Amino acid sequence: METSPKPFIISPCKEYKPYKSGKVREVYDAGDSIIMVATDRISAFDHILKNRITHKGAVLTQMSKFWFDFTSDILPNHMISVNTDDMPEFFRTEEFKGKSMKCRKLTMLPLECIVRGYITGSGWASYQKNGTVCGIKLPDGLQESQQLPEPIFTPSTKAELGDHDENVSFEESIDVLEKAFPGKGREYAEKVRDYTIALYKKCADYARTRGIIIADTKFEFGIDDAGRVVLGDEMLTPDSSRFWPSEGYAPGKSQPSYDKQFVRDWLTANPDSDYLLPDDVIEKTIAKYIEAYELLTGEKFSF
Repeated sequence: METSPKPFIISPCKEYKPYKSGKVREVYDAGDSIIMVATDRISAFDHILKNRITHKGAVLTQMSKFWFDFTSDILPNHMISVNTDDMPEFFRTEEFKGKSMKCRKLTMLPLECIVRGYITGSGWASYQKNGTVCGIKLPDGLQESQQLPEPIFTPSTKAELGDHDENVSFEESIDVLEKAFPGKGREYAEKVRDYTIALYKKCADYARTRGIIIADTKFEFGIDDAGRVVLGDEMLTPDSSRFWPSEGYAPGKSQPSYDKQFVRDWLTANPDSDYLLPDDVIEKTIAKYIEAYELLTGEKFSF
């Protein structure tokens, strides 16, 4: 007696929900790794804007991959893959393609490691008041957007969503890390300071050869299972950095930029905007992001 073949049943793929949702990124737990997704959201002045910037998440992810590869000789980073075929089936869709990064799990340090190579933005405003930036005394007579004699490390605490990050001195950063990692505060503070400066110097020198000045940026670090300091989060994107064209650069004024300074300037000039950008600002912003990516990597942006 013949039996009918059993019907082939396709099991639905496991669904994932983000366990952490930040201003721009959503993070998913994939068991032995995490999936970090850069959305098309944009933030400024610690607020998430109401608009979405199409393709922005893909630019951020692909640019981070470029820099992680470029700096792997300085310290390890958390990136495993940006190919969604290497991720659980749930992420193998157009929604996640190009903007997702599979990463090693880290215990993140509660610091944003900011490095400034030029005096601009809030640093310039502080310098005009008292000649310091984040408590660091700088030479007299500096002009807006001038290159500093040496890059300076100005860490801040990581605020919860909706709160403001708080600048801290290097000594205060030791205390912050000591509370989170007893007995390791000074060791970790010195390591992330030195790594931050080394990363900035290598990348800023390279960027100048590609026609871009990296005025300042921020890095985030974590500790892996072996107790090593590892570079995490994103790296040198237009969201975390100020990129200026080197052509036409001259101190003594604000500079045109390839980053979200364009958005910051518009919001400053339009305080009643309720964090809603007009279409032309959105279009100019993504065009700047893509231009920066192509200049820095030498590759055509594709998504």
